[in-house]
Amino acid sequence: MTPWEMVAVLAAGVAGGAINTVVGSGSLITFPTLLAVGLPPITANVSNNIGLVPGGLTGVAGYREELTGQRGRLLRLAPASVAGALAGGLLLLNLPESTFTAVVVVLIAMSCTLVVIQPRLSRALADRPKRAHGGPWLWLGALAAGAYGGYFGAGQGILLIGLMGILIDEELQRVNAAKNVLVVLVNGTAAILYALVADVDWTAVLLVAMGSMAGGFLGARVGRRLPAPVLRGVIACIGVIAIVKLLTD
Repeated sequence: MTPWEMVAVLAAGVAGGAINTVVGSGSLITFPTLLAVGLPPITANVSNNIGLVPGGLTGVAGYREELTGQRGRLLRLAPASVAGALAGGLLLLNLPESTFTAVVVVLIAMSCTLVVIQPRLSRALADRPKRAHGGPWLWLGALAAGAYGGYFGAGQGILLIGLMGILIDEELQRVNAAKNVLVVLVNGTAAILYALVADVDWTAVLLVAMGSMAGGFLGARVGRRLPAPVLRGVIACIGVIAIVKLLTD
């Protein structure tokens, strides 16, 4: 990477870490940036995943007050997230790159759509009956979201917020805090797998990690003050850019 490309990846890490903490789709910033500086799609994906783990940890630390009293819920859901991450990571490593590119175009489009419609979906489902721990449906949802995150991380946080918002009786900020913990478990599990057997660009990992740590901290402190419509619009635009990049390479 050139010095300017390194700066771009570092800045994308800051933005991605902040967005992951607040919304849950930061990979729609970092993944296209890694593609833009020349990394192959799978290498970009695994390097991005590993690099975002430190940012996830700072985001969790920033939401520690909202995690009070959620230990039992997270202990129930953690095995599902870890198992899903392993399944998704193994799929990524064993399917051909052409399959990854085709699938990721669909996943990015789905993630962008979820980002855009999330407020309307939340309002539509606000009156549904909920349970303290979400029951078996939330466990299965966490498993599916973990597999999604292990294969391609962008948007898994949106999925988790949507599922928990529907199935458990909890305020949004506490749901977001729990989401951050589960995303760290998914990304951390997949990162260990990738580091052992995948082709990783460690320069990209370092730059994304440095940026995402700062971004996770900032996201937890000030991210809730950002205008949500603007943030959603930026994410959707970057998702479109990623789709075009993948289809034209």
